[in-house]
Amino acid sequence: MAFVTANWNPLGDAFYRKIELYEMGWNLKDGLRDCLVAAAPYGGPIALLKAHNRCSPSARPQLEIFSSSGLPLASFPWKSGVVKQLGWTVSDDLLCVQEDGTVLVYDLLGGFKRHFSMGNEVSQSQVLETKIFHSPYGTGVAILTGALRFTLATNIDDIKLRRLPEVPGLQGAPSCWAVLTQDRQSKVLVANGSHLFVLDNTACTPVTPPGLSPQASSIVHMCVSFSYKYLALLTDSGHVWMGTSNLKEKLSEVDTKIKAPPKQMAWCRRPKSQQPSAVVMWDGLLLVVGECKETIQYHLDDDSILVPELDGVRIISGTHHELLQEVPGACEEIFKIASMAPGALLLEAHKEYEKESQKADEYLREIKEQSLLSEAVRQCVEAAGHEHEPETQKTLLRAASFGKCFLSNFPPEQFVSMCRDLRVLNAVRDYTVGIPLSHTQFKQMTIQVLIDRLVYRKLYPLAIEVCRYLKTPEYQGVSRVLKYWACYKPYCMPSCMLVYTVVMYLKNELNRGDFFMMLRNQPVALSLYKQFCKHQEQDTLKDLFNQDDDHEELGNFYVKASYKEQRLEARIAHLQSAVDEYYKAKNEFSAKTTEDEMRLLRFQRKLEEEKGEQLVGFSLHDTMTTLLSVGLHKHAEQLYKDFRVPDKRFWWLRLKALAEKEDWEELEKFSKSKKSPIGYLPFVEVCIKHHNKYEARKYVSKVTLEQKVKAHLAVGDVEGAAEAAIERRNESEIGTVLSRCSATTDHLLVERLNRAKATVAKK
Repeated sequence: MAFVTANWNPLGDAFYRKIELYEMGWNLKDGLRDCLVAAAPYGGPIALLKAHNRCSPSARPQLEIFSSSGLPLASFPWKSGVVKQLGWTVSDDLLCVQEDGTVLVYDLLGGFKRHFSMGNEVSQSQVLETKIFHSPYGTGVAILTGALRFTLATNIDDIKLRRLPEVPGLQGAPSCWAVLTQDRQSKVLVANGSHLFVLDNTACTPVTPPGLSPQASSIVHMCVSFSYKYLALLTDSGHVWMGTSNLKEKLSEVDTKIKAPPKQMAWCRRPKSQQPSAVVMWDGLLLVVGECKETIQYHLDDDSILVPELDGVRIISGTHHELLQEVPGACEEIFKIASMAPGALLLEAHKEYEKESQKADEYLREIKEQSLLSEAVRQCVEAAGHEHEPETQKTLLRAASFGKCFLSNFPPEQFVSMCRDLRVLNAVRDYTVGIPLSHTQFKQMTIQVLIDRLVYRKLYPLAIEVCRYLKTPEYQGVSRVLKYWACYKPYCMPSCMLVYTVVMYLKNELNRGDFFMMLRNQPVALSLYKQFCKHQEQDTLKDLFNQDDDHEELGNFYVKASYKEQRLEARIAHLQSAVDEYYKAKNEFSAKTTEDEMRLLRFQRKLEEEKGEQLVGFSLHDTMTTLLSVGLHKHAEQLYKDFRVPDKRFWWLRLKALAEKEDWEELEKFSKSKKSPIGYLPFVEVCIKHHNKYEARKYVSKVTLEQKVKAHLAVGDVEGAAEAAIERRNESEIGTVLSRCSATTDHLLVERLNRAKATVAKK
């Protein structure tokens, strides 16, 4: 499993990794440029608002809310005042702070909830800068006014405005400032040149960071850790000072050798880590600094933002969403090269066991001789929790399960709990849900808060499944979710909770016939009861649909019932009943689609019997993917033709399948079979993704002129990229190539590109 460490980078005694969470589903024309952006912690939603155009005040920017995977949750034109800052509360409400000090509150689906003011003084002198922060008391708002005074509200649900003391010698906006939470009190740390001040309710106290580099004449940026325990300061000399937020202890200081002010800085220390670390972002560059003199550099292709998390930093750009974090200890112990940790040996033992090799016994004996088998199982279970790829999770959990077989008294709770947690986490991390929680964040958040967040997003079926799977008490789980779901109906009154309670009471008091008759005359009550039956009494739901001659819903009922059947014949019988009901309802689309599902099931069963591949129950997409991955290309092509799969979709599937198998010869034949409907840049990118530049270069010449620069850069051909950019006379592409050139080794190419850039600029 060497690939697990492919994205690891060493820094001091630790390693850091950058994990791709999502390719973003949004389609932003200019990426995040000129946008106010706010992303909620714990994998929460993202809000975007184009910067207000003061030259055209009548133009209405659009406020958009997305999931962490970039799927739209809400969008509406902004009709209020100029917004200075966006931010999220601890319960995922969006705060929009206007320059007049008014704060508007929206839910994550764009529904307006309320507004409040930060006081007359703020309104009169206007908002210069603002920060939204979280404290033990809730969500707070801190504002720097045009009069250079700070106003603070520690909890927006119980607003008590505090005007902080004046900062001595402050003539303009401070170079940087941050909110600290210390001693159960929120304070503001302000940098005015090289001077630091802590503002609390009563005093402005000058402070000095111990051991700060004497070369610094000004502090230009600062950030506080997620827990408010640690602080990082960046000086104009390019030094990053890290220490405790009470400024009593210095942890480290690193020279970044970059004196330009950064766009953003965030703390990046995971819980229980021995190494302090921070992430500093400039245009096109991300730097990780820790205890040692060395740094880790990442190049950024697009405008990005940093989102501090409990155990790392999320990086969001116009195209990707990534997590940068220190590699957790258990993962490092198991996966680092030549590791002899018990978990690493157990993983090797299980791999050899699967190969039916005698080496498995040798590895196991070595672990047992050191009495470390329990520790090995614990390491594998813990590491599984920190991995995002389900296949890696499964591999580690299988190794742990294998090790448990040789222990007579190993407590099963940790293993069982981790399996449950990961199943829930993988469900909410799914692209369609878009909540990329880590296991550490999940444990800090608690399951109750996660269920609330699913309810806020109106993901009621998933919330119910999570409640059932984790055996959450009924009053906290399924019943509570069902009540919210019922109340979501558009025509439901605020009293729907009462209606629901009455319906359930009458159900127990009346006979079945009278109860149904009563429901027919009460549409709200009937709707609530149907919602209940969908999850608790399926047969009653069928009777209700029959009573109303609701063939559409009966068809839906039979489709859902079919998926609960284990026997294929019973499943197809249910689907046939659904087809009959859909035709009665004159819903030809649903009828034809269900017939297609029956046809696919029969095809899957036939292929299972002939080839031995487990396929029954797979979607059309997954069936084709499986067939392509095991080399059954003709059968996949038959599905492609029979079900009229779009050319682009089929080409993508086949491209990815061949690349996963590293069948480069077949991939080349496929590319020549006919003109690619998806172009040839994907061929280049998929080869690079699988670390094969040699194959990637074969397709560069076929790429369209518009994509030539990107293709050449992907294979490391800077000269080819330069030729393409110059030929297209594209200033942006020339700039991109320049950023990839080395000033020492590519100086002739740099000169040529600069000349071309100047020529393009003149025109």
